[in-house]
Amino acid sequence: MKSSFRWYGDSDPVTLDKIRQIPGMRSIVSAVYDVKPGEVWPEESIKHLVDECAANGLVFDVVESIPVTEEIKLGRPERDRHIENYCESIQRCAKYGIKCITYNFMPVFDWTRTQLDKEAEDGSTSLVMYWDQLKGLDPLKDDIHLPGWDASYTQDEVRELIRAYGELGEEGLWANIEYFLKRVIPVAEECDVVMALHPDDPPYPIFGLPRVITCEKNIDRYLSIVDSPANSLCLCTGSLGSSPDNDIPAMVRKYSAMGRIGFMHIRNVKILPDTSFEESGHLTQKGSLDMNAIVKALVETGFEGYFRPDHGRMIWGESGKPGYGLFDRALGSAYINGLIEANGGVIEE
Repeated sequence: MKSSFRWYGDSDPVTLDKIRQIPGMRSIVSAVYDVKPGEVWPEESIKHLVDECAANGLVFDVVESIPVTEEIKLGRPERDRHIENYCESIQRCAKYGIKCITYNFMPVFDWTRTQLDKEAEDGSTSLVMYWDQLKGLDPLKDDIHLPGWDASYTQDEVRELIRAYGELGEEGLWANIEYFLKRVIPVAEECDVVMALHPDDPPYPIFGLPRVITCEKNIDRYLSIVDSPANSLCLCTGSLGSSPDNDIPAMVRKYSAMGRIGFMHIRNVKILPDTSFEESGHLTQKGSLDMNAIVKALVETGFEGYFRPDHGRMIWGESGKPGYGLFDRALGSAYINGLIEANGGVIEE
């Protein structure tokens, strides 16, 4: 397995010279952040990231993410141009050694939380999603903005998109997913790149938006659209694991054995009685997921792909991008490394 770490580029307060000190760290997960979604990534921007990582003894070979635009998801007139540009960005990334590209098909919002700094008893803070904080809110009527929502959208644009997705519905979204995959996956195959789909976060509808990458049945449907190792999963244990209906160790074992996991996001989550959830420390006993069973499934199925510690708490007085501080993610990486070693796995250097 290949240990990796999310890095948000030159402006990230968590610098590469610190990331390289995490035991077993190999790969950097990053993206070109200053290009409008739907446009082609400049080669010089990709090369800059590759060179910065190499200068610190790290490898930039995982992209997270090349955004899928609303035009593609909704099947609007600009989608063909955006898909052509998407394919060109894949080819450019491959030219500079990228092996895995993540993306998602979440309508409007990549993820949704109700609070980014919920304080725990130990003084750490983390991301949470509480249903009672959503009660009575209607984005079609109220001026609201939740954590994880794209701040570039105006309230009127959000309302228009929510209406458009309501009219599209789940089957309309499935049709647009198929249109995208049948054009993009052949390009990824030619480039020897794995496209790794991130599940919906959280994996259930919010404000009536269609959410389809939520469970085993729907993931099976997704993977069957183009039956290729290049059409793979970024299996996020915390995203899928925030639904008590998902058996995460079993899902990991199934899709890893199929060779359809390109990237693992490994984190724990504590599910509350009303299915609200809190992002917890990585340790099994701190949340609702059996972390050892998850790693054991990866080792026993011969998983050789990338993994990273996903969102961490903010601890020890650290400030920065919520969920993406250095300290707790480094602890999570060390914990995962220990589980891999204890189960007889090997971390590739």
